[in-house]
Amino acid sequence: MLMRTDPFRELDRLTQQMFGTEGTLARPSVMPMDAWRDGDTFNVEFDLPGVDTQSIDLDVERNVVTVRAERSLRATDAELIAAERPRGVFSRQLVLGDNLDTEHITADYDSGVLTLRIPVAEEAKPRKIAVGTKGGDLQAIRA
Repeated sequence: MLMRTDPFRELDRLTQQMFGTEGTLARPSVMPMDAWRDGDTFNVEFDLPGVDTQSIDLDVERNVVTVRAERSLRATDAELIAAERPRGVFSRQLVLGDNLDTEHITADYDSGVLTLRIPVAEEAKPRKIAVGTKGGDLQAIRA
């Protein structure tokens, strides 16, 4: 259902998150996720607390789903005491198997959790095939 991306690309992404693009230390920008199959639906949840719904961008190209969101910087000049929550742009890509129907993905954002529901493609669902015999009787076999 869910295929891992290129390990070297993942290593490059993690390196950029940890050390920044210019070699300076940067706070990691993570988008934790859970994924599971429930019957004929593949579910993915991303933790995105404090993200404005308008900043969430979902793109599907072939079998790759890209999730992008932004937690904006504070617009005040107040003295910052602690800054442990990462801000900026978060992005993650999922490479989906061919047995999922990317044309019918639905997405909801509630209480800081983005939920994607991806149905299993009709071609990938089990089906019965009738098998005939020389005597003309049909027998169903589950494919």
